[in-house]
Amino acid sequence: MLARLAAPVAPLSAAEVLKQNRRPWRENIEALTMAIVMAVMLKYFLVEAYKIPTGSMQPTLLGNTDTEIFDRILVDKFSYHFRDPERFEVAVFKYPLDRSKSFIKRIIGVGPEHLSIRNGDLFTRADDSQPWTILRRTENVQDAVWKRLDPADARFAAWKQLDGTRGWSVEGRGKVSARNDGAVRLPSDNGTVLDNYRDGYPGEMGRKLQRALAFPGVHPVADLRLTGEVTALAGTKQIVVELREGRQLLRFVIPGPAADAAARPIVRAAETATTDTAPAEAAAAAPWKLEAGRSVSFAAQNVDDQIRLEIDGDVVVALEIPPSSNQASSFTLRVEGEGADFDDLETWRDIYYTSGTKGREFRIPAGHYVMLGDNTQDSSDSREWLFSNYRWDGPGSDGEFVRGNFFPPSPRDPLNGNPIQVQGGVLGPRVFFRDEWGEMHTFIAKPGTLGAQEEAPYVARELVVGRAVLVFWPLWPFTGDPGIWRLKFVR
Repeated sequence: MLARLAAPVAPLSAAEVLKQNRRPWRENIEALTMAIVMAVMLKYFLVEAYKIPTGSMQPTLLGNTDTEIFDRILVDKFSYHFRDPERFEVAVFKYPLDRSKSFIKRIIGVGPEHLSIRNGDLFTRADDSQPWTILRRTENVQDAVWKRLDPADARFAAWKQLDGTRGWSVEGRGKVSARNDGAVRLPSDNGTVLDNYRDGYPGEMGRKLQRALAFPGVHPVADLRLTGEVTALAGTKQIVVELREGRQLLRFVIPGPAADAAARPIVRAAETATTDTAPAEAAAAAPWKLEAGRSVSFAAQNVDDQIRLEIDGDVVVALEIPPSSNQASSFTLRVEGEGADFDDLETWRDIYYTSGTKGREFRIPAGHYVMLGDNTQDSSDSREWLFSNYRWDGPGSDGEFVRGNFFPPSPRDPLNGNPIQVQGGVLGPRVFFRDEWGEMHTFIAKPGTLGAQEEAPYVARELVVGRAVLVFWPLWPFTGDPGIWRLKFVR
């Protein structure tokens, strides 16, 4: 065996050497061809990178010229080859009114079902025979869409001490030192929490948004969350968080060190006006109270007609509450007894979904979806999509209408619309109209007919391309703000 392995190798002929020298070129071409094929397969069937060009999904996904921050995301195309898209996923799809463009929104409605937007919340039912029920997001999705109230808003700059409160000190809205019975409140002007456009943005980004001037907060928002750390003194009887929702007062009670041994955390919903309706209440499954001198994290929230209290990250008690059309709201923090210290207090609100100009419910057919942007005040989505029809009535017209996306040009940008009318030029007046397939049509402006508009709120299954999974760019220092770190999973 060793002899065979050590046997001399016969020398190659000149022709064989030349043939072997040519082979690397062929191998390189083959490798390059395979690389191209694999790249195409990867892009069209597995994963693709996209740049977010607009702010319709802010602050979940950023795309803003004011700050020059445009998220780059990875989109999973593979999963949807084996399963259908699911509610609340952030999906990329071909825009049904112009299929040459890709849009990204959150899947809210999944046909067949009815969907309604009421008082900022989402409701669903199977058909006309069924009652409406509120549509709740999963915990992961809800965590992703909470909007931290704008820290630069003067109404939320610091907690306001209520009458009779003495011995308390307040450092902004993040730190409160309480001694003796008392309470503090937000907003400090005794008003209500509104859907402020600048809420939810990281770092100083919210201050730079010029679009906020066009969308002042006008809708009261009662789906709120208060988080923080509390360290109670030995003589403290209880800590109480109050969230107001119209005429309902929602109380979250955390027993203090001086409470009875059998005390339990409680959530309670009661009418503030005098009524015969008894308060609704729920208590934790087991007795529990704060330990003197020990710091504990807490979270009290009201969202989608459910209130719940969390302690050290665990949900200890929750309660279903009736829906309310009155969304006037506020935060109040109370202490009964010796006192407590609060740190890292943060106030949050949910997305307040606006119903759009149509203000109607969606009746979603099977195999179709309703897509909404997280930036509900400034998003072109299922609430507003309209097909427009245009027909040239001049010589040679076949009388057929061309269908495409309708949106009027703005006064600041008269060439950004569909259709666009150009009055001057060498060729005279013209109308430019892009159809639903992305093809541009040119007509003599007069004569011509703009036909009826058609509502087009639904995205067919075959138009859904993939699921957004990861923001991978930009990273600091390229964002210009240490508070803006964009590497994250999309939820």
